Amino acid sequence: MSESSSDGGKWLDAHYDPVAGLFTFSSCVDLADLSGDGESRLVVGDLGSGSSGMKLKVYRGTALLSESTLLDLPSGLVAFFMDLHEPRIPAVAVASGPCVYVYKNLRPYFKFTLPGLEVNTLEQDVWQQAREGQIDPLTLKEMLESIRKKADVPLSVRSLRFLSLETNDMDEFVQLHKQQPIRRQTVITCIGTLKKSTADEDGVSCLVIGTESSDVYILDPEAFIILSKMTLPAPPTMMDVTGQFDVEFRITVACRNGNIYILRRESDKPKYCVELASHPVGLVRVGKNVVVGCTDESLQGFTQKGKKLWQTILPAPITTMAAMDLPTRGFQAVLVGLANCEVQLYRDKNLLSTIKTPDVITSICFGRYGREDGTLIMTTKGGGLMVKILKRTAAFDDRDTAPGPPLAQSVRLNVPKKTKLYVDQTLRERENGVAMHRAFQMDLSRMRLAAAKAYVKALESSLSPVSSSLSEPLKMNAVVQGLGPSFKLTLNVQNTAACRPVMDLAISFLYDESLYRMRNPYMRIPLLVPGLVYPVETFVECTSDKGISDIIKVFVLHKGKSCPLLTAHINMPVSEGLMLN
Repeated sequence: MSESSSDGGKWLDAHYDPVAGLFTFSSCVDLADLSGDGESRLVVGDLGSGSSGMKLKVYRGTALLSESTLLDLPSGLVAFFMDLHEPRIPAVAVASGPCVYVYKNLRPYFKFTLPGLEVNTLEQDVWQQAREGQIDPLTLKEMLESIRKKADVPLSVRSLRFLSLETNDMDEFVQLHKQQPIRRQTVITCIGTLKKSTADEDGVSCLVIGTESSDVYILDPEAFIILSKMTLPAPPTMMDVTGQFDVEFRITVACRNGNIYILRRESDKPKYCVELASHPVGLVRVGKNVVVGCTDESLQGFTQKGKKLWQTILPAPITTMAAMDLPTRGFQAVLVGLANCEVQLYRDKNLLSTIKTPDVITSICFGRYGREDGTLIMTTKGGGLMVKILKRTAAFDDRDTAPGPPLAQSVRLNVPKKTKLYVDQTLRERENGVAMHRAFQMDLSRMRLAAAKAYVKALESSLSPVSSSLSEPLKMNAVVQGLGPSFKLTLNVQNTAACRPVMDLAISFLYDESLYRMRNPYMRIPLLVPGLVYPVETFVECTSDKGISDIIKVFVLHKGKSCPLLTAHINMPVSEGLMLN
């Protein structure tokens, strides 16, 4: 054994075999005392090459103890006690396809097959016509495609396989399968265990099965009959089970639609729903809380009712997750395998330890292996097997190393109790809600009317020095300089948009030609960059000697269009120069 230095010396490197040939996931790995001698074995559902070589392997120490061939890819594996017989030796249940294979004493013991699903009656009628020779394969294909588009019940695997065939292979397929009855079978996506009546470590447990048809079944451990059936909105991918079937239980399920649902004993449908921002890739229970790993490289904590407690960002995508439970120390945490060849240990959102690995980790299992309680077993992407043992002197620093708000921010405030005044006000609002709403609407209408009148008055009397547009992000104010008879008129135009420039604008002036004369009554405005103020200057000359003044109207509009974007009224001062003359 050597001491691992990548995590501060908390783990001992017990074994590493890079060519063990184990290809599996965390859901297909478990630790159990299969011989009753006090030594736990490693039970692995090996995926093989994906199409062949699927096996159930059992390891003792570093050696392969036994292996059994599996007929299909395993989707989950659990060890559970199915009876009260002595000696207390658990059985192993392997979920594969539509079946659960139960092994006892490392030998096949029982096979449970999921009940068949409802078959589409129109599909049965079409195959019946094909069996009697009333329709040819091309007509059969057209009718099945029409049924698939409109029917509520999905087609069977046979029909879907027939629709994927080339025209030359259809007749042979029909002749081969037309005499066989149509069946529609679902498959198992995840599996777990639920204590039957007691919470003892060696208590009898029920099997909990999630299926592709969005159903969750609870099986009796002895007769293997369905004790309960619950329905989900989407197919489940991962689950965590706690409680006892005869008392109270919770089943936390992550589904393929990206949501997490919580099932309880008294209902056959989800009690709570947690909507995630991205799809979950890991689900682990720590105490009374649930820790979820998502595809957006985040780790999130939730209560049993689905309330979000915390979130932390990870340095790489998650490949697998597992719980780390040490009852002798009262220590619980989450092990997270990352795509950057690291395994990180979290308690809540606090990073406690990091383990460097030579390859990407695909499965993690922590528990008692042999006679060591704190054993960490991992398999790698290349098929390697890695075993580490937690040192008895290892201590984890539980300080908050992740960036974010301080721990004091999560402390609840001491909110005072509801006063009698608050209760009386609430009762008043309940009893007079309609009248209060009408009075509020009346006051709101009066306020809007007063604001509209004030706005119209400001426009008519030119009391507002600033004008703004509703259709374009423009703002303009005017400044008149001079004593007369010549005045300098400066218009400050500004684009108030965040990032969009405004172009192709022009300014036009409307005035009394018998009183004023302007050098440039029509001017073009350059491109307006957001945030900058553009001064536009022109000169106005008063041609009247009667000592009167008038309003000059300013219009900002797009070139080639007559509808103004912005208008302003400028009160010109009296020309003092002509009055002196």
